[in-house]
Amino acid sequence: MPPIPGSGLAKGLAVTLRTMTRRTVTAQYPDAQPELPPRSRGVIGLFEENCTVCMLCARECPDWCIYIDSHKETSPPAAPGGRERSRNVLDRFAIDFSLCMYCGICIEVCPFDALFWSPEFEYAETDIHELTHERDKLRDWMWTVPEPPALDPGAEEPKEISAARKTAEKLEAQRAQAEQAEQAAQAEQTQAEPPHDEKGQA
Repeated sequence: MPPIPGSGLAKGLAVTLRTMTRRTVTAQYPDAQPELPPRSRGVIGLFEENCTVCMLCARECPDWCIYIDSHKETSPPAAPGGRERSRNVLDRFAIDFSLCMYCGICIEVCPFDALFWSPEFEYAETDIHELTHERDKLRDWMWTVPEPPALDPGAEEPKEISAARKTAEKLEAQRAQAEQAEQAAQAEQTQAEPPHDEKGQA
């Protein structure tokens, strides 16, 4: 059946009339904060403990707005006869948000989950040079990152959480072992000390 002439115009006018009769609602910002979606792209938060200075985020950034400085430190061998290990230590991590186009590539390519989206959006500045935020500010934004959605019932635990738990349990076991060894050494030292002679007795 061919459409009735003018039906499209009538539908458009009906939508216009419905909109005109609705009450206008004004968001009272900044007195009332907007309810942002959980996956809003506001700023990028840095979880510094997970950063290994692999430079992947800086290399993959299309705008080259990530600045990273680091130095190498040598740690002693974990066991006698082992070799020393060197690791990168983060000195500077900054993002120039005047250049950032919020593509999220840096967050996607980070293999150690050190970068996260935060819904924070109130970071306007009067000087464009102040839009380059250093790692202290990025770390503060990390605490505004919303929690990830809950796992489905029966889903496997994420590898990151299980690895972190194993590391924490290993460190706790090492600490307990060191405390036991220290207590045993103190007990041996107490037993090896000769009895203290009392002076001034007849």
